[in-house]
Amino acid sequence: MSAQTQDKQKNSSKNAVKDLVFTAMFAALIAVCSILSIPIGEVPITLQTFAVCLTAAMLGWKRGTLSVLIYVLLGAVGVPVFAGMTGGVGILAGPTGGYIIGFIPAAIIIGFVADKWERKALPLIVAMVLGVLVCYLIGTIWFMVVTGMGIGESLMLCVVPFLIPDGVKIALAMILSNRLSKVVKL
Repeated sequence: MSAQTQDKQKNSSKNAVKDLVFTAMFAALIAVCSILSIPIGEVPITLQTFAVCLTAAMLGWKRGTLSVLIYVLLGAVGVPVFAGMTGGVGILAGPTGGYIIGFIPAAIIIGFVADKWERKALPLIVAMVLGVLVCYLIGTIWFMVVTGMGIGESLMLCVVPFLIPDGVKIALAMILSNRLSKVVKL
């Protein structure tokens, strides 16, 4: 085996370990950001949206989505990583489960744009807003199905109170991802 081939294998192994570490670290970040929850009704205010936006912006669509999937799967098997330190399939099947599931397509959208446009501010903010809107859409439809509430009441309970806080979280995720990407080479 040539020295060049050995160097490629070493670099490949280093990159695989780095990918694994960052993927796990960002899944943990999402879990930590869900611990603090402010119950304001059926859907609590948490920092999960911030963490999902930051994760996808920093890691891109493949690793970012994998981090979110790991988070969702950990919660599904009962690890208390969801809002208020809860977990289990019952949470996913409950009224707020659609919002948790909605984090997956949100991460795909944000991560894809982060990869394609190299984390440029305007496309990334648009992607974060779109990702959160997709999360709202999936979560609200799920909420309506589970609770039997109508669209107006569901939007007033599950979307309207979160518009300003999620806007702030998007702005913070954008600022932090911009600054971190200059320092941390992912």
